[in-house]
Amino acid sequence: MSLYGMMQTGASGMNAQANRLSTVADNIANSSTPGYKRATTAFSSLILPSSAGSYNSGAVQTSVRYSISDAGPLEFTTSNTDLAIDGDGFFIVNDSSGSSFLTRAGSFVKDGDGNLVNAAGFTLMGYDYTGGTPAPVVNGFDGLVPVNVQSAGLTATPSTTGNFFANLNDSATVVAAADLPSNNTATAEYSHKSSLVVYDTVGKEVLLDFYYSKTADDNWEVAVFDRAAATPGTGFPYTGGALQTQNLVFDPALNGALAAASPTDISLTVPGGAALTIDLSEMTQLNYEFTVDDADVNGNAPSAVTDVEISADGTVYAKYENGDLKPLYQVALANVASPDNLIPLPGNIYSQGIDSGVITTGFGGSGGFGNLISGAQEGSNVDLATELTDMIASQRSYTANSKVFQTGSDLLDVLVNLKR
Repeated sequence: MSLYGMMQTGASGMNAQANRLSTVADNIANSSTPGYKRATTAFSSLILPSSAGSYNSGAVQTSVRYSISDAGPLEFTTSNTDLAIDGDGFFIVNDSSGSSFLTRAGSFVKDGDGNLVNAAGFTLMGYDYTGGTPAPVVNGFDGLVPVNVQSAGLTATPSTTGNFFANLNDSATVVAAADLPSNNTATAEYSHKSSLVVYDTVGKEVLLDFYYSKTADDNWEVAVFDRAAATPGTGFPYTGGALQTQNLVFDPALNGALAAASPTDISLTVPGGAALTIDLSEMTQLNYEFTVDDADVNGNAPSAVTDVEISADGTVYAKYENGDLKPLYQVALANVASPDNLIPLPGNIYSQGIDSGVITTGFGGSGGFGNLISGAQEGSNVDLATELTDMIASQRSYTANSKVFQTGSDLLDVLVNLKR
């Protein structure tokens, strides 16, 4: 056995334990860092060739591994923009130069431009709803834009679609042709009446009056008027007449549903607004009183953004004063076949490694990706008890290796002193 080899082996052991203590120190320092993944030191032996009568001491080498696939505990917060992933996947973030990285650190806050950035300054990326419901680019980061939750100004949306489903009483009296509401005379008669609120292009409420008149067995006229054009106190006649009329035909053989040849909607132009189509396909004619089952239209009055809500699939909604939710973005997630082989970088981010596999993207709750949890963040997966135990073990091993080095040095002194 070479004394120099013995000392080199001892030095190798001390260096290996120093590396282990370095990862322990890093883990303890980041035990409260959101999304931090524990680092561990793996040891492997380095054996030198030996002869039958002489042993050559080798060394020990180390490699650092990261428990990236080991999720940390969820820590709930009071901020809607704090995000955690319950399951597999990583957030896609960009640095100031536009380079893309992966991270599990979801403590996002709004910066001065309204973009969501985490504590390390990386910007959350997603797909916007400008071109409709987004679809992920599964093998790249094309199409991703910063998720911006800057409060917009007042918004108003004109009504364009709606539905009105009701039951018309089969026992209603037939209205004479000369007295139908579509004639817009002072003597107009009708079987049923209801109203619907819609919105014009500036968000002003427009009240539409719907008149249903039985014209013959299984036949009904629907006439729509603008309430603002009604004669005060009486209604009829309306200035300008009906906005639109439609004739519905019912089939008793279909349990009072609309006949196959009957129209199923009515289209009109809202005064000061856009073209509006009201779905009437589920209207019925039964021997029962007039009953409205469902009535609704899209559009809204002017309203300001008051908050942001994020769903489990990563859809970012702007919440308005009136309670409406408008989708703005959908947060993109990414994953690789071997997350533990990603390359860790400063700021709790990761880049693709040679052994990590190809990056694929998608949305929360689909394609093997976990759900997003708003108002929470993933904590560090470091266990302090384990780290302190490893620290004690490393300290003991370091001391033992130093004794090997010291013994080799003492023996070398004895050898040198033989000449004196």
